[in-house]
Amino acid sequence: MDILYQIRARQDSFSAGEGRIARLMLDDVGFAASASLEDLAQRAEVSTATLSRFARTVGCRDLRDLRLQLAQASGVGSRFLDPAGTPEQSAFYGQIVGDIETTLRQHLAGFDESRFADAVKMLGQARMIHAFGLGGCSTLCSDELQVRLVRLGYPIAVCHDAVMMRVTAASLNAEQVLIVCSLTGITPELLETVELARNYGARILAITRADSPLAQLADIVLPLQGAETSFIYKPTAARYGMLLAIDVLATELALANPEDNQERLRRIKLALDEYRGGDDHLPLGD
Repeated sequence: MDILYQIRARQDSFSAGEGRIARLMLDDVGFAASASLEDLAQRAEVSTATLSRFARTVGCRDLRDLRLQLAQASGVGSRFLDPAGTPEQSAFYGQIVGDIETTLRQHLAGFDESRFADAVKMLGQARMIHAFGLGGCSTLCSDELQVRLVRLGYPIAVCHDAVMMRVTAASLNAEQVLIVCSLTGITPELLETVELARNYGARILAITRADSPLAQLADIVLPLQGAETSFIYKPTAARYGMLLAIDVLATELALANPEDNQERLRRIKLALDEYRGGDDHLPLGD
């Protein structure tokens, strides 16, 4: 149950005493979750019996259940319970750019060239590459991997469906590499799939947080950093770190065999020019 939603949704139907309890809990979830029943009743200026009625009104079995729901709600993080004020438009434009620049610098400083070299070697030995990603950024970045690698001649397939990922993982072997994209590294479906792929000998390249459960399952990790700001309304800047890792990896792969890749890219450019026209410096199929 989302207790905060249940309280907000019923605000117009509460009695005067229940309304005071609701406002107290919405204004200070942490206090409501940790305070004694006596302190709650005193602060809201109600009786314990009114607290009990309130608990049942919002869908809880009893006061104990209400306190459990409040404790779970308070654990979501203060920046989502009491977010910073919304800045002026020009201010948040600058903040978005600033956060992107900061995360790019942080990720670049944390990249280890030897990890990318090991990844290039692993992918070069693979008979087939599979890229998995679930969620917003991770899904897009796994697609981005396919766009980057296919033009360099690497056999790669992408999957975002949890069932199909499991099917694919069960078909892998030691000649294949699985690239897994995850900003958090804790998505259950991904972890289960990676464990399954490892059981059949597949090698794992993870683009994720270095301290995550996913990283612990990988043979090679290209580490991400996921620090978030208190401004919750904009998309996470950490996804630019994932894109940077992919750009660095793709460039390393291209430079590992520059003459062959130059010829592949020339052929792609020729095919696109015949199809769409345009000047010489248009993106190569993007």
